Amino acid sequence: MQFYITSLVSDANKIASAIRQHWGIENSVHWTLDVTFHEDECRIRSLHSPQNFALLRRIALNALERESSFRRSIRQKSRRAAMNDRYMLSVLAAALSNSVPLP
Repeated sequence: MQFYITSLVSDANKIASAIRQHWGIENSVHWTLDVTFHEDECRIRSLHSPQNFALLRRIALNALERESSFRRSIRQKSRRAAMNDRYMLSVLAAALSNSVPLP
């Protein structure tokens, strides 16, 4: 059984839609991380390493998604970035462009 706290008006269809949308996004990101970076197969278990590597994977995923010059899957972009230094720089530049400035 699951419970949710919401400020939405009591409308079962609207609340169910919001819950499905949330979990759809969560499942999509998890699936991409698992397929592209084999996150479920990772055997890093000590100290803060699992959290650190999860964060790095999400940063890499966001950078690869933002790069638009090479229209391929995230897996193909990742492999290309690993083999091509110029493409890696374009991925890093895409990750930094339009970023929110720090205070």
